[in-house]
Amino acid sequence: MQTLTVGLGERSYPIHIGSGLLAHAELMQAHIPRKRAAIVTNTTVAPLYLAKLQQTLQAMDVASVNIILPDGEEYKNSDTLNLIYDALLTHRCERTTPLIALGGGVIGDMTGYAAATYLRGVPFIQIPTTLLAQVDSSVGGKTGINHPLGKNMIGAFYQPQAVLADTDTLNTLPDKELSAGLAEVIKYGLIRDLPFLEWLEQNIDKLLARDTAALQYAIARSCRNKAEVVAADERESGERALLNLGHTFGHAIEAGMGYGNWLHGEGVAAGSVMAADLSQRLGWIGAQDVARICSLFERAGLPVAAPDLGVDKYLELMGLDKKVEGGKMRFVLLKELGRAVVQGDVPQELLRQTLQACAYD
Repeated sequence: MQTLTVGLGERSYPIHIGSGLLAHAELMQAHIPRKRAAIVTNTTVAPLYLAKLQQTLQAMDVASVNIILPDGEEYKNSDTLNLIYDALLTHRCERTTPLIALGGGVIGDMTGYAAATYLRGVPFIQIPTTLLAQVDSSVGGKTGINHPLGKNMIGAFYQPQAVLADTDTLNTLPDKELSAGLAEVIKYGLIRDLPFLEWLEQNIDKLLARDTAALQYAIARSCRNKAEVVAADERESGERALLNLGHTFGHAIEAGMGYGNWLHGEGVAAGSVMAADLSQRLGWIGAQDVARICSLFERAGLPVAAPDLGVDKYLELMGLDKKVEGGKMRFVLLKELGRAVVQGDVPQELLRQTLQACAYD
C-alpha cells in the first residue's frame, strides 16, 4: 500500500492506494467515531462490493445505513440527491455519522455534496471503485450535481476525511470505463508532467491489460500530481483550473449529447484533442504534437473526434462553463507538451475553426 497526503493544514487527509483495502478496517476506524455510518453506492457496485465493506464495518462493531442509487451520469441530479437526504433523515443520521461513497465519480460527487449540506456538514470517506474516480474525482473535494443546462454547476468544495483506492475493484471495471479513466491519467502528463506522459506512451498497453504494478504506479503518480495542485489552490482561483484540460469542450459534449451517452472520460479525451487543435492554431504546439496526443488517446481506446453538435450549440454550452469570467470563456490550452495555461483571449475565428475541424457527423 502507498499513502499520499493532500496537504491542507488541519484538513489534510490521506490517499491510500493498494490491493485489498476494503478489508482494512484500520484505515477507516479513526473516521467513524460513533459506531454508525451511511454507505452510498449504486445498483452496479452494490452487488460487487457492498457486502465486503459491510463485513469490514461489522468487524469494528459499526452499523451501516445502506443507500443504493440508480447507476449513471443521467441520475446525477437533485432528484437522486434527495434520495440520499431522505434516507439520512429517515434513519436519523447525526452530524457524527460519516457518509461513505462506494462507487465511481457520480457516487463520489453526490455523496460529497450530500455530506457538505446535510446538517450543514458531516464527515465523508471516499472509496472510489473506477479508475477515473481513483485518479481524479475522489481527490480534491469537488462535489456536486448536474443541471440540465450544465455539468457540475451546482456543488461545493468539501474535502473527504480519507480516500481508499482499492485497486482490486478495477478487476470488475468494464474495458470502456477503464479507458475513460485513462483520459484523466493522460491529462496529468499533458498539463504538468512530461516524464509521466512519456511513461504512459511506453506503458499504455500494460495499463489496458490491467497490469497491477503499472496501474498502481499510474494511480499514485496521478494522485500525487492532483494533491500538489489542490494543496496549492484548493478552490480553483489559479493553478487548479489547469486540471480542466479538455473539460470545457468535454462538458459541452456530455450536455449536448444527453448525460450518460458519452462517458466523462470520453468527453475529456475528445475535448483534449480540441484543446490541442486550438493550441496549434494559436501557434503554441506543432502538428506533430497534436498527432502524438491523438495517438495516445486512440491507443487508450478513446475517441479523438467530437460529435457534430453544430458550432453555435457548442458555443452556447461552453458559455455555461464554470471558468467563464466577465462573460468571457476561458480555456485550458497547451503552451507545450507538459505545460498548460489558462487562456481567456482566444480569437473567435480560431475557436470556430477548431469546432468545425474536430467534429464529425
